[in-house]
Amino acid sequence: MEAKTVKNSQTTITELMIPSYANFGGKIHGGILLSIMDKTAYACASKHAGNYCVTVSIENVEFLQPVEVGDLVSFYASVNYVGKSSLVVGMKVVAENVKMGTARHTNSSYFTMVAKGDDNKTAMVPELVLEEEIEVRRFLEALKRKEFSTAFRDRMQDVKSAFSRKDMDLLSEERCVVGFI
Repeated sequence: MEAKTVKNSQTTITELMIPSYANFGGKIHGGILLSIMDKTAYACASKHAGNYCVTVSIENVEFLQPVEVGDLVSFYASVNYVGKSSLVVGMKVVAENVKMGTARHTNSSYFTMVAKGDDNKTAMVPELVLEEEIEVRRFLEALKRKEFSTAFRDRMQDVKSAFSRKDMDLLSEERCVVGFI
């Protein structure tokens, strides 16, 4: 299997935000944006893998600015990291108001995808050729995010396992009412 460059699978999808995508506040639903982001991540990952890919997780979804009806929104995706059968696709979303000639970075996220073969089992993905310093930085950042994510999951499992009614004292300064004792 021949290694592939980051550029080989970079994907951009641009879509006009139409009124049916809007919520009652007139802004574009986050779910609409997530759906298009997922499609873009799929296209990018599949181009690199040469196989069908499925989404395993999405990290760091923060909507930094609202997206408006009439905006042209571009979803920029590139493979930042590859494992044996997994890929991390970095996503940058930019909304453009063509009338005003302005563009806004609305969010960035990281999609972990897994390649599937014709037998529906995980499939090996090509190595990633890193041709530029920014590609090396993104690969290393993905390794760190993976490390942090694993540590966070382990720590949260410890928190869940260690829960006791004594911990309910921590709620005294919070905006909640415990309806049982």
